Amino acid sequence: MWSPFLHFLAVPGRAAVLLRPLAACVLAAAAWADVRTGMFAGPASQVRLTLSAVVVGAVLVALPLLDEAWSYACAGGAAAASLACSAAVYLSHAHVGASSGYGAFEPAALLVVLALVTRRGPAASAAPVALLLAAAVVVRPLSLGPQEGGLTAAFGLTLVTVLVAGATVTARMVEADRRQRAHRIRLEQRIERARELHDHLAHHMTGIVVQAQGARAVAARRPDMVLSALQRIEETGAEALASIRQTAAGLRTGEDDAPAAAPAGMDDLRALVRGFALNGVPAHLTEEGPTDTVPAEVAATLHRVTEESLTDIRNHARHCRHVSVRVRVRPHEAAVWITSDGTAGPGHGLKGLRERVLLAGGTFRAGATAEGDWQVGARIPLA
Repeated sequence: MWSPFLHFLAVPGRAAVLLRPLAACVLAAAAWADVRTGMFAGPASQVRLTLSAVVVGAVLVALPLLDEAWSYACAGGAAAASLACSAAVYLSHAHVGASSGYGAFEPAALLVVLALVTRRGPAASAAPVALLLAAAVVVRPLSLGPQEGGLTAAFGLTLVTVLVAGATVTARMVEADRRQRAHRIRLEQRIERARELHDHLAHHMTGIVVQAQGARAVAARRPDMVLSALQRIEETGAEALASIRQTAAGLRTGEDDAPAAAPAGMDDLRALVRGFALNGVPAHLTEEGPTDTVPAEVAATLHRVTEESLTDIRNHARHCRHVSVRVRVRPHEAAVWITSDGTAGPGHGLKGLRERVLLAGGTFRAGATAEGDWQVGARIPLA
């Protein structure tokens, strides 16, 4: 029941919008009630109670403007001033009327100070000051001695103090949990971007190496093909640099809140297959179903599976004679199969792909087919 409220208070901006006007209204009403009931009118209590209320009010006003160390010192000073006033009133309670021993403004102000102190700073520093403030709130009604009205008021203030401190501590824990989850999400995003950087780099660098080897092999027999091979290497290198810059931008410190780059989609998958060539053997793409309606996250996973599989073929199956990529979309799932007649073998990249596909709720397979080809396949639900 309280969880949505505490999550709301855990956000500092939202809590300020709600609590600051509310606290101001409560404090104004408490001060008006004290003046109406003659709280500061008694001759014996005028100096003590007025001075204590002024000190607590001044600390309350200055507390948001102070740093951590000074805020604790001033809050402790306010609690000490209130306790000293209560002790002075107790020692001279015979000369103080009952209306002068009870007040609404000072306990309310101390509770607000308690909430601010509990909300800010390390728990080890806030705990002693919070206990001192709680004692100042509870002790005030007992300053007139062990009377029935004072005991009842002290019991009520104890409940209110526990409620304020508990709500503030709980909201603080909720905020700490929110920050921890946000940090974990940013860390996971950086790990994912690092994986993307590895995959893009491996794919493009493997292509450059293979194309350079092909250019060297044909240089003596077909010098006219060297220029086109070098141009192809240049284009692949430019694509690699652009991909690496885009992926590495998210790894820089301070850019966690920057908008993420759009995930690779079906157009990128088509361009990836078109750009693949090994020993003059291109990859053929077959599409079945409404492939352009695939959600962006699913299309990005299909692209990643295809990219890593083609990179694996370049690394381990360089003598293959055919490479095919088949994408099929059905009402509830999308699937991709990458097949070659060479033996690629599972590498670290395929192990990472298996984890990614399983995390998306899909199935993954990499192995030899009945025809003796090597095939990597993944099925991913569209929901």
